Parts: sequence; structure tokens; C-alpha cells
Amino acid sequence: MIHFDVAIVGGGPGGYVTAIRLQQYGIKAVVFEKDRLGGVCLNYGCIPTKTLVKRADFFADCKHSIDYGFTIDNLQIDYKKIKEQKEQVVEKLVSGIEFIFKKKKIDNIKESVYKINKVGNKFNIFTKSNTDELSQYSANYVIIATGSLNKELPFMKFDAEKILSSKEILNLSELPKELLVVGGGVIGCEFASIFNQFGVKVQIVEFLPSLLPNEDKDLSKRLAMSLKKSGIKLHLKTSVQSYRKENDKLFVSLSNGKELSADKVLVSVGRRPISEIDFGDLSLNHNEFGFVEINDLMETNIENIFAIGDVTGKLMLAHTASKMGLVVADIIFNKLNPTKTLKEIQSIDYKNIPACTFTNPEIGSVGLTEIQAKAQYEEILVGKFPYSANGKALGSGHTFGFAKVIADKKSERIIGMHIIGYQATELIAEGAILIGMKANINDIKKIVFAHPTLSEIIAESIEDLENFALHKI
Repeated sequence: MIHFDVAIVGGGPGGYVTAIRLQQYGIKAVVFEKDRLGGVCLNYGCIPTKTLVKRADFFADCKHSIDYGFTIDNLQIDYKKIKEQKEQVVEKLVSGIEFIFKKKKIDNIKESVYKINKVGNKFNIFTKSNTDELSQYSANYVIIATGSLNKELPFMKFDAEKILSSKEILNLSELPKELLVVGGGVIGCEFASIFNQFGVKVQIVEFLPSLLPNEDKDLSKRLAMSLKKSGIKLHLKTSVQSYRKENDKLFVSLSNGKELSADKVLVSVGRRPISEIDFGDLSLNHNEFGFVEINDLMETNIENIFAIGDVTGKLMLAHTASKMGLVVADIIFNKLNPTKTLKEIQSIDYKNIPACTFTNPEIGSVGLTEIQAKAQYEEILVGKFPYSANGKALGSGHTFGFAKVIADKKSERIIGMHIIGYQATELIAEGAILIGMKANINDIKKIVFAHPTLSEIIAESIEDLENFALHKI
């Protein structure tokens, strides 16, 4: 039986990052991942979709080339080539991670873990390969990083042909004429925006009253306005009741009495944890939704078993999983090296982790929304500044959107930042830094923001907290 210091179950952005950090600490770790390293994020999520986002945005800009002072004749899409480029990007990144594992001599066992038990102070890990060959390993510590899967509607199962998940829609070799998106969350809105820009007729059905229900309401409203202006039809406060197939099309009945037609339906109604390992007598605790329960240090109810990423349901973002894994690596290092402890380990404040939505326009947010801030603080300050008053935005032709900053009035500390507009997903890093460092208005007054840049939108929105924004009418 091969023994490791740490066994990591799952090779996504939580698992593979943790393995690399442990190797840097001189700790022998193994990653059990039956598919390729990178998980959903690199193979079927963040990376391939962002490749499509770039091409969709570029195509949309080309369609409006006259606004930039030139004309493009006979503009056409070669979607097969776009798909090939997407796959090339994924291959380059995934093979790069595999090369890192090889060079650093990190073990990656391409088998599925189906059972874990404990004998003495060690865990036995039972696996099976694609040929059902069984193997057994052992480790002192176990990290569960198994991720999540797309949820299905009970009456609308994925068929990889007409009814698609976010993974399956990436396999399309040609664009549909009509796409119906069921679910107005991040994934649904991103794909709706991508395909709309490629010229597909898109409609979104969302059960709740607004798109992106976890975002600040001002941003949700502005995104809905933008998507409708681009030609996407929204059906809010509406659910799917049933569907039928006819003449190679799907006809979907809604709770508002309407029937919509589509060539393809993307179902994006959330994700569920992958937690199918048999822990036997160890009895790993899960919550009512099936997510693994953890404390502030990612520890489960079983000593020396940790859980990170989507399987915990904390904040289902790739960078959250990676950060959780890095914290666990520090904890294990301290346990194995009591005489060489790292600096004090900080627990993760999930509300201060930035979230990005790659629609057109983009959305970036971190910290509390205005509603949340009002519920937690006696009085708050709100500052806003529009893209339309920023020189860089005007020059680039991207004037839609604004930055919104929220501060606690008593301490003047920044507690929320929300941006909708061009490059919002890059700009939000500034908000994450300011909020993470507990910066207040006076601290930020010492910072000089370069000109002409989009970052000045953030500077002026913070100045607007005290009604001192220079270029706001």
C-alpha cells in the first residue's frame, strides 16, 4: 500500500493548487482525479467560457465598427474555428498544470475514490479505475475537493442534444438560431450574453423577480436593462412548466401562459455537490442540501479530514476553492512542523471575496450590497460614479455603467463595492484590496489614481461618499 502525507480527492482549482503548495512545503501529497486536472473551471467552465466571451465581445464591436470610424464588409462567424480556439486554450492551460505536476513530482492518480475509512491514525483510501480495477492507498490527512455538478429539472433532464447543461453547450459546433436559457443566475446570464452577441435569438426564464439575485439591486436592474436593449427577452417571476418536441424544435410552456420555441435549451438552475464517497463508520456531516459541513478552518467533523471548494457550498467560485486550499495547506504544514510554524493563519471572510460575471456589460462585486449594509450598520454612505464621465471610457467607446461604493458612516470604512461596465471584472480587484485591508475614506485619500484610466471611476465613486466627486454632475 502506497502511503502519502496528504490525499486530495479532486483535481480542480481547489485540489491541484493545494497539492502544489504542499509540495512547496516539502509535504508529499497525491491528487485523485479520474479526469484531467483543472476540474470544471479549466476544462468546462471559467476558461472556455471566457474564451467565448472575448470572441463574442470582439464580434459585437465589429458589428458596430462604424462607431469607431471604419467599416467591415461581409462580417461572418466561423463558429467551428471559435470552438477549436477554445479547445486549444483549454489544452494549453491543462497540459501546463500537468507539466507542473510532472516537474514537481506530484502524484496524480487517475482513479475514483469510492470509500475512505480510518485505521489507527491513518486513513485508508479505496479507489477504482475506469476498468473497475480496485486499489488502496493511505494518508495522514484527507482533503475533500470533489466539486459540484449542474442541477437538472426533474421533468427536463439533460440529453446532450436539445436540453443542455453549461458543460454540454460548450460542445456545440454550430450556433443555434434560438436559445432558451432557464435560470437567470451568473451562468445563465453569461451564456445568454455570449450567444446573443453571436446573433442568436435568446430568451431567459427566471423564477425570481430579478436577474443575478445575489448582486446589488442597482446592478441587477441595470444588467436587465442592458440585456433587453441588446435584444434578449426576459421572463422574470416565471417558471418552466413543461415542454414538448416537435419538428426538431422544443416548445416550452411557462407559468405565465406563454409558450416559447427554441432549437436548444440551456438549463442553469444551480449546482449540487459531488459527495458520493462512502465514509462508513466515520459519518461525515452534510447539511440539508448535501454540502459537506466545515468550520472556519475547513475542518470537517472528522479529525484530519478537510473539505474545500464547491462541495462545501460556501461560495462556489474557483478562486474561493483555491484560497480555501491554500489555507488548509498552511494548517497541515503547521501540524507537521510544530517547530517551524508559519505566521498566524487567518480564516476566510467569504463576503470579502470578489465575484465576477462576464456578461456584456461585465459585473464585479465584493463586500456587502446596499440592502445588506443597511441591515448591519446604523447608517451607511453610498457613492456612485458613471462610466460616461470618465475620459478613458469615453475614448474607448464604453460608456455604459457605473461604480457604486458603500461605507459605514461611523468608521468611514469601505464595506462594499459594485461595478457594472467595461472591464468591471478587472477593476473589482481594487475593491477587494481596499475592503480586505479595512481601508477607510481617509486611507484612500492618500492614494493617487493614474490618469487617464478606468480606475478613476473607483476613485470618484469613493469621493462621492462625501459628495466630493469632481466630475459628477
